[in-house]
Amino acid sequence: MSKTGRAVFLDYRSLDLGDLDMAPLREPFAELVLHDQSSPVQIIERLQGARVAISNKAVIDADVLAGCPELELILVAATGTNNIDLAAARAHGVTVCNCQGYGTPSVAQHTLTLLLALATSLQDYQRDVRAGRWQQSPMFCLLDHPIVELEGKTLGLLGHGELGGAVARLAEAFGMRVLYGQLPGRPPRADRLALDELLTQADALTLHCPLTEQTRNLIGARELDLLKPGAFVINTARGGLIDEQALADALRAGKLGGAATDVLTQEPPREGNPLLADDIPRLIITPHSAWGAREARQRIVGQLAENAAGFFAGHAKRQVN
Repeated sequence: MSKTGRAVFLDYRSLDLGDLDMAPLREPFAELVLHDQSSPVQIIERLQGARVAISNKAVIDADVLAGCPELELILVAATGTNNIDLAAARAHGVTVCNCQGYGTPSVAQHTLTLLLALATSLQDYQRDVRAGRWQQSPMFCLLDHPIVELEGKTLGLLGHGELGGAVARLAEAFGMRVLYGQLPGRPPRADRLALDELLTQADALTLHCPLTEQTRNLIGARELDLLKPGAFVINTARGGLIDEQALADALRAGKLGGAATDVLTQEPPREGNPLLADDIPRLIITPHSAWGAREARQRIVGQLAENAAGFFAGHAKRQVN
């Protein structure tokens, strides 16, 4: 394959920690420029003369597109494209391709890790051991925090794409019954329960749906009240799916068995977040790391290369606009 044009990766270090093979991504291009990260004021300058922009989370908006007339292709090193002005890209004749399904094993195992940590009170017991409480126990064991078996429990799942399906299979391997919920704005299906019905049956709820205007704050105070007492809530999708203040309030009130999230509405949360308060019990927060297995990030490299090669061969892959 002949190499074509100049490509610029605007926020390369959000993908590669020095542990990836980048050779496949160099293959389609005559020149590949890697920037660790790019501030908004640097983006237009760095994309001058480039036919291809590669971005994980760097914003490519209407101003950028207007200021980069040679740009033909945007490769998104993620599934979500909310950092790209798709309408402006269409207006400028710029194709946008994303990556899909690359993190399924990584995110699915992270989801079950969070659920298991809540079910076994893992953090509480680890904290007790470090504080010396086990060492002071009059018995051989310490059982001060609830431990819940997943076998026989019901997992309510919102978002049954490739990732939701992978989580369902793992949950079933632990002996859980999996029920699927109907998402707003989607055609009704016989195998999907209405949201309220799903919530009343779920011992644990896990979210794997996209963030849209219809799903924003999908789980709020009313929905949390419908869950069984002691239910777990897991979110490895998008922060805006859950009303974070309502979740904090429900945990403080002891209405839930616990909650875990890998995502927040603003990332990183430099301006604070209701869930970052230090008085919220039974809460686990991970820093949007569920997708970050080396194997998953290497798949992104491969898909970026495939998308570029397909575009220049006249049949773009994973095109979103």
